[in-house]
Amino acid sequence: MQAARIRAAELGVTLKELFTRAITHEVGRPPARQQGGRIALPLVGAGAEPTVHMSNTDIEAVLAADDAERYGG
Repeated sequence: MQAARIRAAELGVTLKELFTRAITHEVGRPPARQQGGRIALPLVGAGAEPTVHMSNTDIEAVLAADDAERYGG
């Protein structure tokens, strides 16, 4: 609470206004992590070519090869 009071004073707002801003900011954000579904991550950049397609099996194989190289397996 003390840090909030100090921050409100620094900003020249009431404690209520500071909390209202903080809650509005947090609630207005998209969820940090959505459950389920798939997300398409840009590997190179939006609209860039070539497109890379990797399955979970492909990723697992790359990680296993990396482990073997690092740890001599």
